[in-house]
Amino acid sequence: MLTKFFHHRASRLSRVLGKLALALIAVVMVITIVVVAVRLWPKPPLRESIPSSVAVYDTRGALLRLTLARDEQYRLWMPLSEIPPELIEAVQLHEDQYFYYHPGVNLWALARAAMRTYSGGARQGASTLTMQLARLLYKLNTRTPWGKFKQIVLALTLEARYSKDEILEAYLNAVPYGQNVKGVAAASLIYFGKRPQTLSLPEILSLAVIPQSPSLRTPGDEAQTRLSEARMRLFERWAQKHPEARAQAGLVSAPLNLRGKIRLPFEAPHFTTMLLAENTRASTETQATEIQTTLDLRLQKLLERQMRHYLLRAQRQGLKNGSALLVDWTTMEVKAWLGSADFFDASLEGQVNGVLGKRSPGSTLKPFIYALAIDQGILHPMTVLKDSPQSFGPFTPENFDGTFAGPISAQQALIRSRNIPAVVVNAQLKKPSLYEFLWNAHIAKMADESHYGLALTLGGGEVTVAELAALYAIFPNQGRWQPLVMRKDNADSLPPSQKLLSGDAAFITLDMLEKNPRPDVAYAGRVMPLPVAWKTGTSWGFRDAWTAGVFGRYVLVVWLGNFDGSSNQALVGVDAAAPLFFSIADALMATDNTIAVARRQPQNAIRIDVCQASGDLPNADCPRTVKTWFIPGVSPIKVSELHRAVMVDTRTGKTACPPYDSHFVKREVFEYWPSDLRKLFVQAGMPRRLPPPPADCGNENGSATGTAAGVAPRIISPLTGVIYQRRLSRSDDEESGGITLQAIADGDVETLYWFFGTNYLGASASGKDLLWKNAPSGRHTLRVVDDHGRADTRTVAVELIP
Repeated sequence: MLTKFFHHRASRLSRVLGKLALALIAVVMVITIVVVAVRLWPKPPLRESIPSSVAVYDTRGALLRLTLARDEQYRLWMPLSEIPPELIEAVQLHEDQYFYYHPGVNLWALARAAMRTYSGGARQGASTLTMQLARLLYKLNTRTPWGKFKQIVLALTLEARYSKDEILEAYLNAVPYGQNVKGVAAASLIYFGKRPQTLSLPEILSLAVIPQSPSLRTPGDEAQTRLSEARMRLFERWAQKHPEARAQAGLVSAPLNLRGKIRLPFEAPHFTTMLLAENTRASTETQATEIQTTLDLRLQKLLERQMRHYLLRAQRQGLKNGSALLVDWTTMEVKAWLGSADFFDASLEGQVNGVLGKRSPGSTLKPFIYALAIDQGILHPMTVLKDSPQSFGPFTPENFDGTFAGPISAQQALIRSRNIPAVVVNAQLKKPSLYEFLWNAHIAKMADESHYGLALTLGGGEVTVAELAALYAIFPNQGRWQPLVMRKDNADSLPPSQKLLSGDAAFITLDMLEKNPRPDVAYAGRVMPLPVAWKTGTSWGFRDAWTAGVFGRYVLVVWLGNFDGSSNQALVGVDAAAPLFFSIADALMATDNTIAVARRQPQNAIRIDVCQASGDLPNADCPRTVKTWFIPGVSPIKVSELHRAVMVDTRTGKTACPPYDSHFVKREVFEYWPSDLRKLFVQAGMPRRLPPPPADCGNENGSATGTAAGVAPRIISPLTGVIYQRRLSRSDDEESGGITLQAIADGDVETLYWFFGTNYLGASASGKDLLWKNAPSGRHTLRVVDDHGRADTRTVAVELIP
């Protein structure tokens, strides 16, 4: 009976225990499901609750600027994976060594702290890292029992919703370090001037102990003593886990020099302000807390120093503001960006970013006209151009000095910045035109091409310093335009590069610019460490002075002027901007041992001999030749006909008639300049020796020497494509005025004969005009014949207006 009783009891107990086990399993499952649901339920990242500053670094990792977060705190968010493991371990060792083993609350530590606190002993903290994070996130007052209770509940809630790593990451980015400095990344930059990844062991231990009493362990003599004591106490515990660290005991005990917020850098302010504004405009997902730039702080300081010293010397001339940009053309990385002479000078409007301001470029665009002309087969460096008064409809350009050089080579016209030859060459460009070239080079805010006309040659448009630097980088980059690179992390978002010039044209133009002599007399005759290809520009009204150029691996653009657009007679490119340009270039060559790069040679261009006077291939009579670059199949070339041998009768001074008497006939070489160029030489004060007049030897051409094989005349007036309107007077229906007939004749020509149809109009001396009166209405074929029988024709349209 007793056995049956116990058996019944055991069976009943077994059923109860089974039910309890099932209930316990159900409870555990429910709790597990709730915990998993809470953990997986959509929730904002902790990072969204912790506003971040933005740090801007130079290419070598030096801090340029650290901004305040939106809550006016210095707090720089750094992912847990980038925080040094030693710093994480030190913080846990000092604050919460059981962080990964408790649910957010350490009950044993809480009980111990309560006993000591309420038994009259010294106050002792027991907050875990999770509890401290709850206090920081929810701004709790934890000095009261109710506040402590809320802290515990919120800590448990955080642990339920977020992983340990997420909580630790948020804590390390929110922990206070005194005043408005929060988080290990901001504290590392502010107190030690370096990123957490480069901290030493003493600096790591300091960051671990400061949060317990940030007001006592931040910069100051008294605070330094307390900081050293706390650091050494933590070091003793650290050395127990890492015995090898005892070798650094002397280093850890040495005082540290904490820098403080007053020493936060504010470098390259125009550059960093621009990048920070771009970062703010970006979407929330793409906004960065750290901006890695290409700027080199050492080169930035060099530009600032050279600008400051130069303007100090030039202040007597009223020069007080400027901008400069330095670009490494091999990578297109911006290395120095100077927006104004002084960011903090309100009288200069110093906070204006002059590198981005649109200004008239003056003559700095001329090299691209010549490069396009080389590509289009219009000229080569020694092609002879005309620097003489010319009009292009209503546009009548003048040279800066008001004079005319006459015949001049393309190379000399470029480096001497002659306006009229540049306009003439620009007028001959086809596809692309200068306007189309600039459009393809991403010059922003350009009006229609008709708005500028040929005035674009002389700075009629506007560019920024940054745009001009990208343009000049085309030359060493073999004709390829590439965007400027300012950040190391956004190269994929930049516009693609474009081939705008051939490599040969880019090389030849750069070579032409390298022939430009330095403006400073002190450097005359001295050899530069590196060749400098440079060009100046002066805007209309003396408002802008420019110098842009290439040397070594750098493109440098310098602008001087006033942001309000006021003029100054001293704002002349070669006098104002060029000296500053060369002072910067000299300083870079003296201090930067990486500046030199191998010169890229052209693929097709070759060096050939041409006649120096004409720029054409030398004939047998050319007395002097020079070397020039030539692109086979592209560059214009012909055999020179300028120098011609003539048999001269010494008795008459005229051309001798065959057969020649050796006693009275000698062979001489003369220059047969076209009539327009011969006239230019006279105007420039350099008259040329005239060929002897021909003798009447009884042949058809009136020539005794066969020089009729020279150059045919070329009609230059009337113009093609123009309808000439003839207005009749009211009194007698007679025409007032007439049409000017003008032609360029070869050097052996004395007289030109003019015809329309079969009607003879009259004769004019070589280099002189003829006025065609009473031109009938309609389209006519105009013909000019020189006294050697060579001719040219042109169609002219005349319209009668009552």
